[in-house]
Amino acid sequence: MPRRLHTFFAILWAASVCLTATVAMAASGVPNPWPTDASPGLTALAKAADHDRYAYVFFWKAEGDATQRKRKAFDAAMATLADRADAVSVCVADASEKPTVDAFKVSRAPMPLVIAIAPNGAVTKAWPLDFNAAAAADGIVSPGMASCLKALQADKMVFVTMQNTATAQSDEAMKAVAGFLTDERFANSAVSVTLDPADPAEAKLVTDLKVAPTTDTAVTVLLAPPGNPIATFTGAVTTADIVTKVTDAASGCCPGGKCGPGQCCPGGKCEPAQKGTSK
Repeated sequence: MPRRLHTFFAILWAASVCLTATVAMAASGVPNPWPTDASPGLTALAKAADHDRYAYVFFWKAEGDATQRKRKAFDAAMATLADRADAVSVCVADASEKPTVDAFKVSRAPMPLVIAIAPNGAVTKAWPLDFNAAAAADGIVSPGMASCLKALQADKMVFVTMQNTATAQSDEAMKAVAGFLTDERFANSAVSVTLDPADPAEAKLVTDLKVAPTTDTAVTVLLAPPGNPIATFTGAVTTADIVTKVTDAASGCCPGGKCGPGQCCPGGKCEPAQKGTSK
């Protein structure tokens, strides 16, 4: 994986550590990830998700010159995204917004803070410092990227299955992934994201994953939090092949039995950690 993509995933992983919400996927008929009556902020997020729109949240704590300047910049930047995103303002000192603050764990974050949230609930970008019109669009990512981020932020592995009607061995690849996802050892630690490598909307993700948009064979890339590539499978693959790769990765990336962000142990449940260590 190119360094820039790994860095992007790592940054979003770091953001999700501080901005983790307990949410479910929202797009394509899946239930809205946000409660509609818990707080004004979460209600606004639910409204945005209902309309398949992004939400940019401006978290602030107290009125003052700095807050007013940054709010002005926020409003100006959001005007450039009016067709794609809703602007949401949340005062972390407002008792009615406690559910919002708790959901994103920002009570101790530096303020003001801006985060971008995809319709499925994934945090796609965070700006703890300056936020302006030039940077605002960076929070809008492709559907495939949003799905990957959502799963990675939930500490899950992601099978990015890239195929279409022109790719050979697509069925075999999908069967292998399905077998892994139904294995009780891994069922709760992985998801599959399927996309068309020729889809212009996914061009950046496909290119960064080193797959040709014109590929004539199905390609499956397996990512683990925060975006580490475990393996790339071209064409037909078996569930056993995938299990071997995952097992090898888990046993080789947890020095001292310690798992954590930046390592490739899905869910922090690598073999050494499961066995435990003596004190």
